[in-house]
Amino acid sequence: MPLSAGGAHPSPDARRPELLVEAIRDYAIYMLDQAGFVVTWNSGAGQVKGYTADEIIGQHFSRFFTAEDQARQVPDMLLATARRDGRCEAEGWRMRKDGSLFWADVIIDAIRDPNGDLVGFAKITRDITERREAQIALHEAQQQAAHAQKMEALGQLTGGVAHDFNNLLMVVSGHSEMLKRWAGEDPRLARSVAAIQQAAARGATLTRQLLTFSRRHLVRPSVFHIGDRIAAFNAMLASSIGAAVRLAATIEPDTWPIRVDGNEFELALVNLVLNARDAMASGGVVTLTTANVVLSGHETMAKIEGEFVVLKIADTGTGIAPDVLPKVFDPFFTTKPSGKGSGLGLSQVYGFAHQSGGTVTIDSELGRGTTVTLYLPRGDESLLADEEAPAAEGATGGIVLVVEDNPDVGEVTASMLEELGYQVQLAGDADTALAAIGKTAFDLVVSDIIMAGPMDGLALARAIRERKPGLPVLLVTGYSQMVDMANAEFIVMRKPFGLAELSWRAARMIAGSKQPAGANVVRLREARLNRP
Repeated sequence: MPLSAGGAHPSPDARRPELLVEAIRDYAIYMLDQAGFVVTWNSGAGQVKGYTADEIIGQHFSRFFTAEDQARQVPDMLLATARRDGRCEAEGWRMRKDGSLFWADVIIDAIRDPNGDLVGFAKITRDITERREAQIALHEAQQQAAHAQKMEALGQLTGGVAHDFNNLLMVVSGHSEMLKRWAGEDPRLARSVAAIQQAAARGATLTRQLLTFSRRHLVRPSVFHIGDRIAAFNAMLASSIGAAVRLAATIEPDTWPIRVDGNEFELALVNLVLNARDAMASGGVVTLTTANVVLSGHETMAKIEGEFVVLKIADTGTGIAPDVLPKVFDPFFTTKPSGKGSGLGLSQVYGFAHQSGGTVTIDSELGRGTTVTLYLPRGDESLLADEEAPAAEGATGGIVLVVEDNPDVGEVTASMLEELGYQVQLAGDADTALAAIGKTAFDLVVSDIIMAGPMDGLALARAIRERKPGLPVLLVTGYSQMVDMANAEFIVMRKPFGLAELSWRAARMIAGSKQPAGANVVRLREARLNRP
């Protein structure tokens, strides 16, 4: 404590400011001389920084700064600013005596005598680590909310576009299948039809990726071991990435089974491996690893909880720039040259992970590669699925009611069923369909889910179940927010579908039907009865 002029002890009144400063314990308040050496030290400084007055007085205040800040001469720059402007305010990391760091709010005031000459500095430091962490947490929460809103908006947009596009593809692919059957031996016609089918299949893949991103895609989850699926896929993956890239998979033997859509899992795996390959133009290694984790809801941005299998796909490629990384899951966003990518690969991965009840994260550093981490829900091993495959074509015959408000889609669906040997009646809305089933003994109803009017396809299926309990209903859709609900009650088939799938579904459903044929019910004698 400094002495008063002449060496006499200060009066009680003169000591009040010093006693006040000494009593403050939440702030480090001390003085520096002109060169930055500590000359006073209050109890709050000891509380915040961990030093006693005897340990620190006479030491340079730069010892409170990190080695990086000292190397950048931050202490000298702060004093220079205070000397020039009279005051300097700053925030940054500071070190306590025990070496721990805290985030400090700092004010340095220049002290001058009555003649204006600098005599030293008054320094106030406050530990605001908790406030900073709260601000960071709030910012992250806001970023997560904004990200979720953006993804939801993109999902609604892309899902709607995919629905309309799937109806167009249904017409193209359906008629191309019919042309293929009628083409005969003409090689030119066969090539043209094959090109049309290939383009339609590519379009169906794109819409499938869009629908997966928007989480409006029809999923059929099954339980399987991730290692088995990767092993079965390994040869195809290895041939796809080329000789310059090596694929290394380390699947832990105790990895839990997962419950996801197997087809979507394979598509996501292909998308991720091919993306990794493209990031390694000069070759490298793609590494697949697994682990079991239990999440409590705080470990990921998606706040998911429960038991998950973590699948990491890491590459040794060029990495992704920090300003680009937040955009990689956006549909149609790509850094690849024109014609080298649709921009839907990672968006499909994002949608697949979230629709499966998991999530996906990505970490990358320029020049050091990228790691994509999938969190996939654990499946019950007792439910390991034995997946069905469509049987060969072969119509069993019968009468089918096709309910579709899009005339072109209805026409091609009816034509495909007729080609399979069924008699078909078309209805453009639910009311017409309900009237028809009261007059005709149908063997099957095929209805779109989304239809104009007061009753959609799901409501129609429920009404048919109530009126005709034995009449099977096959729902079809290119996109619907009601898919999950519909799939829980009825068989749902995704547009665009081919003859083989339609034949398999129709034959199985009719064979399983227990509806008796009424003796007095008028049955259709002609294909396309009541059709324009």
